[in-house]
Amino acid sequence: MSDNISENFLRLVSIMNTLRNECPWDKKQTFETLRQLTIEEVYELTDAITSKNYTDLKEELGDVLLHIIFYSKIAEEERHFTLAEVIDTICEKLIKRHPHIYGDTENNGTLVSVKNDEDVKRNWEQIKLNEGKQSVLSGVPKSLPALIKAMRIQEKAKQVGFEWENKEQVWEKIIEEQQELKEAVQSGNQQHIEEEMGDLLFSIINYSRFLKVDAEQALSVTNNKFVYRFTEMEKIAKEKNLLLSEMSLTEMDDLWNAVKTKTSDI
Repeated sequence: MSDNISENFLRLVSIMNTLRNECPWDKKQTFETLRQLTIEEVYELTDAITSKNYTDLKEELGDVLLHIIFYSKIAEEERHFTLAEVIDTICEKLIKRHPHIYGDTENNGTLVSVKNDEDVKRNWEQIKLNEGKQSVLSGVPKSLPALIKAMRIQEKAKQVGFEWENKEQVWEKIIEEQQELKEAVQSGNQQHIEEEMGDLLFSIINYSRFLKVDAEQALSVTNNKFVYRFTEMEKIAKEKNLLLSEMSLTEMDDLWNAVKTKTSDI
């Protein structure tokens, strides 16, 4: 196994070329057929990151890299662009959007000297607008999962100053939205309830951002914790020849609390 990045990368490109020419499955793939597979690979990558499993992380990064090369190979065959152009495009973008590293003059509202990462983010969004973007929000993919999309919308709005001054103000907004949700529930209007629930969730995600907590990561950890504790409940019930479906809520609560006490660090 070589430690030379260039050799390893070219080896992977060569393998992709061979598979595309000789493997029936690889020859059959298109942009459209790969799309869902790529989404699955990215989710597997996020699972590895969440679990801090670095062996899996290494493998999943390789899978994602393979997909990038696969798309580029198809694009080259269809005479759209080449892998070299993909690499060159991202290199040029990174240089252009980091004027504080590669530039020597202020240009169209971007800063050459930055104080922190927030200045870097503001530069990035300003440069995108200078490139013709109609809105700072236009770069947020429509198909992003709603929770992640809310985080990205809030982060981008912040770059132009549309932001609460402190976390206390955001907390007050949560209380306000909570009250509006209660009123909507009392009205019985399902559409209004859904709208107010969305507003409350959006505010909670905003608050997590002010606390420097990744809301997606936090919820993922809680999901995993719930799954673990619930399956432990099922195991205990099975050992006692019981079925959760036949137990009362109080009995299940007792099991839950027993598991929770035993696994308080999980």
